[in-house]
Amino acid sequence: MDMPQRERTTAKVTLVRAFGVRTATLLVAGIVIGSGVFKKIVPLAQTGLSETWILAAWLLAGFITLCGAFNLAALSSLTEESGGTYEYLRLSFGNFASFLFGWTDFTIIGTASVAALGFIFSQTINTLIPLPNPLQPWAHLSIGQLIYPFADSGIKLLAIATISVLTWVNYRGAAVSGTLSNLFTAAKLLGILLLIFFGLFVATPAPDLVALPGTPAATVGSAAFGSALLTALLSVFWAYDGWVDLSFISGEVKNPTRNVPRALIAGVSIAIGVYVLVNYAYLRVLSLPQLAAISPNEIGAAVVAETMLGKWGKTAVTLLIMVSVFGTLNAVLLSHTRVYFRMAQERFFFAKAAVVHPRYRTPHVALGYTLVWSCLLVISGSFERLTDMVIFATFLFYGLLAVAVVKMKRQGRISAAVTGYPFLQLFILLFALALVGNTLLTQPKQSLLGFGLILSGLPFYYYFRRQANRGQTNDSVGN
Repeated sequence: MDMPQRERTTAKVTLVRAFGVRTATLLVAGIVIGSGVFKKIVPLAQTGLSETWILAAWLLAGFITLCGAFNLAALSSLTEESGGTYEYLRLSFGNFASFLFGWTDFTIIGTASVAALGFIFSQTINTLIPLPNPLQPWAHLSIGQLIYPFADSGIKLLAIATISVLTWVNYRGAAVSGTLSNLFTAAKLLGILLLIFFGLFVATPAPDLVALPGTPAATVGSAAFGSALLTALLSVFWAYDGWVDLSFISGEVKNPTRNVPRALIAGVSIAIGVYVLVNYAYLRVLSLPQLAAISPNEIGAAVVAETMLGKWGKTAVTLLIMVSVFGTLNAVLLSHTRVYFRMAQERFFFAKAAVVHPRYRTPHVALGYTLVWSCLLVISGSFERLTDMVIFATFLFYGLLAVAVVKMKRQGRISAAVTGYPFLQLFILLFALALVGNTLLTQPKQSLLGFGLILSGLPFYYYFRRQANRGQTNDSVGN
C-alpha cells in the first residue's frame, strides 16, 4: 500500500538549510531587539528604582536570559530537526508536554506576538501619517463589551496588510526572509548605535537624580525595593523575549548542533550590550523624574531623541522603531511557523501544516494558519491581554527545559559538557517557579484564565493522538 499523500509530500520535499551562523546570530538579535528597547525606560523610571538599579535590572535579566540560552544550547545536540522547544520537550517528556507548548505557542504566544507587532508597526505609522478609519461608524459595536472589531479600523487594516506582505515574503523562501531579516537587523543596530553615540558623547548629562514626585525611592533591602525590582524585571523580560525562537528553525540552520548554540549566545550577548548602553544613554539625557513623567501615548526613546536633536530626532527614532518592529515581525513569522510544521510532522497538528512547498521549500500551509489566526487576533484587539495572561507560561516551559537538560544528561543522551551543570539548571528552575508563583499570587484571575487557555488544547491533543495512532497503524499495514 502506498504511504498517505501527506507522507509522500513531506518525504519528497524538505526544508532547506539556508542559514549560516551569521544570519542565525542576526536573527536572534533581530527578534530580541524589537520595540522594548525604545519603550521600557518609561515604566522602569516609574518603579522608584535608582538609575544604578535600573541598569542592574537590565544586566540581571540579561544574565538570566543568557543562562536560558546556555541551557537551550545543551539541548540543541539532541536533534537537527525544526521545532526547537517543542522537539526538545517531545524527546525528553513525550508528546503531551510538547503538544501543550506547541498549542500555547499557536493560540497565544507566537500568533499574539505577530498580531501585537503588526499593530505596533501600524500605530507607529499612524503617529507620522494619521490613518483613516473607514469602519468608524461601527466602532461602537462589540462582542460581549470586550471585543470591538471595528474600532481603530485603519490601524488594524494596515496591520493585517503588513502581516500578509511578510507572510508572502516568508512563503517565497527562507533565504529571502533571512536576507530581509539581516538587512533590517543591521539597520536597527546602526540606528540604535547612533542613538547611543549621541546620548553618551553629544547630549548634556542629566542633572543629579532625585526621588520621583509621589513615588518614594525604594530603599535597598526593603519590601518596596524587592517589589520594585521584580516589577522592573517583569518589564525587562518582555524586551528580552524571543531569544528561544532560533531553535524553532534549527532544521534550516547549517550544522545546527554547532551553529545554534553559537548564534544563541552571540545574539543574546549583543542584545544585553545594546540594552545596557542605550538605557544608560537615556538616563544621561533625561532625569528619572522627567522620564517617569512621559505620557503613556509617547515613546521614551522618541522623547529623548527630541530632547537631543529636536523634531527631526523624534522623527528619526519613530522611523527606527518602524524598521525595528518590521524586522522583528518578519523573524517571528519565520520562526514560529516551524513549530506548527514540526507538530504536524509528528501528527499532533492539522496534517496539511506539514506540507512543504515544492518550489520554495517553505512550510507555506503553516504560514497560512499563522496568518489567519494572527489577523483574527488583530481584529479582536485582545492579543495584549492574551500575552499578559501567559507571560508566566513562557517561564513555566523554560523551567521544564531545565529539567529536560538534567534528565537527558543523566540518561547519557547529552554527552558533551553542559555549562554550569547542574547548578545552572537548578537556578533556572527555581527562578521560573518563583516567577510563576508570584504571578499566581498577584494576578490570580489572569493566571487561571491563562492556564485555562493552555488547557483548552486538551480536546485537540486527544483528537490528534487518535489520528496519530490511526496513521501509524496504516503505515504498519502499508509496510
